[in-house]
Amino acid sequence: MFRILGASHCCMLTKYSTSVALLTGCILSFSPLCDSCGPGRSYGKRRTPRKLTPLAYKQFSPNVAEKMLGASGRYEGKITRSSERFKELIPNYNPDIYFKDEEKTGADRMMTQRCKDKLNSLAISVMNLWPGVRLRVTEGWDEDGHHSEESLHYEGRAVDITTSDRDRSKYAMLARLAVEAGFDWVYYESKGHIHCSVKSDHSVAVKTGGCFPGGALVTTEDGTQKPIRELRTGDRVLASAGSDGSGDLIYSDVLAFLDRSPITQKPFYVMSTEDGASVSLTAAHLLFVWIGNCSGEEHPMTGALRTIYASDAHAGQCLLTVDERHEGGLRKRVSRITRVEVQEDQGAYAPLTAHGTLVVNGVMTSCYAVVNRQQLAHWAFAPLRLLYKWTGPDHNNKTGLHWYSRVLLSVGSLLLDSELVHPWALEGHER
Repeated sequence: MFRILGASHCCMLTKYSTSVALLTGCILSFSPLCDSCGPGRSYGKRRTPRKLTPLAYKQFSPNVAEKMLGASGRYEGKITRSSERFKELIPNYNPDIYFKDEEKTGADRMMTQRCKDKLNSLAISVMNLWPGVRLRVTEGWDEDGHHSEESLHYEGRAVDITTSDRDRSKYAMLARLAVEAGFDWVYYESKGHIHCSVKSDHSVAVKTGGCFPGGALVTTEDGTQKPIRELRTGDRVLASAGSDGSGDLIYSDVLAFLDRSPITQKPFYVMSTEDGASVSLTAAHLLFVWIGNCSGEEHPMTGALRTIYASDAHAGQCLLTVDERHEGGLRKRVSRITRVEVQEDQGAYAPLTAHGTLVVNGVMTSCYAVVNRQQLAHWAFAPLRLLYKWTGPDHNNKTGLHWYSRVLLSVGSLLLDSELVHPWALEGHER
């Protein structure tokens, strides 16, 4: 993926090295060994309640446009009662919320799951702050075209709210409560109401780090294929000798699972290629694409590999695949993507190999996710690989996100440039 040419590349690598050094230092300070040394920072102390600052009139939070990635995200299209997407909307019958329902159709009660969750949370905050007062929804899902073009009301992702007593002196604080409740964008839009919106459930659902479904196939050293859910640390699987995916095919040790969730259901991006390969990845997982001639064997073709997020893959791009049925043995090829779709599947597994790569369902993939630089990610995980080189592979096979991944995600989203980090990883650090 990387070609180190010229001073600009050296500067880039120096910048990455500095970031990795900072990441490593923070990771070591937050490691489980440190966690076990004491009762924690809040032991013996009562946390002082944080003072909430009301929003100013016409203020919005976060301070970006509503449809930016850092807020509620792009408009995905109007939902009508006859459309397939209508099943994405669910009614909200929370008795602690008053719905104005001017249309008398119940439309204001229809919303996405995320919108419902945030609204219900806000309703509790309103009752706690103002006993006897309820949250009031004046506008929810709009099926009649009363809002501006591409309004998120048309998708059930936006609500306009007041308090049930219609006391306008409360609205500035109501807006702050909405921010605290987790709405992705809150706007003190008019003297008469607060506008709140949320991300699409689709975009929220892809916040899964980097994983493969449990049924994805890997090739072990004895030449057999096994589902990734049956893979164990210490196994050796087909991978690339080069961490950028361009090296010779080898069998690499599985050192740990960066994530392991056997029973979870998650959406995966499924890439199908013209030679029959098909690989499923969560949105933030890194995938190698070939830039150059996109037909035939990798050598002696001209071109190079680079990494993209699975969510950025599209038909026409080329993947590096492995033909395991070739008479002369394993052979790398470049094959064009013919289709990309999102499908639900069970299980989420993210094995870490010694070389940072692995072949899944015949497609060369990365072990990493979230940070869109394979070499940077490989450097960032160097301390973990070194640890398991000393101690041997992690045989615990615990369920959930690996502690190193969790700390790296938290620290990396603060230290790295936003263009290097998948958009969902930035959430929670902007407010």
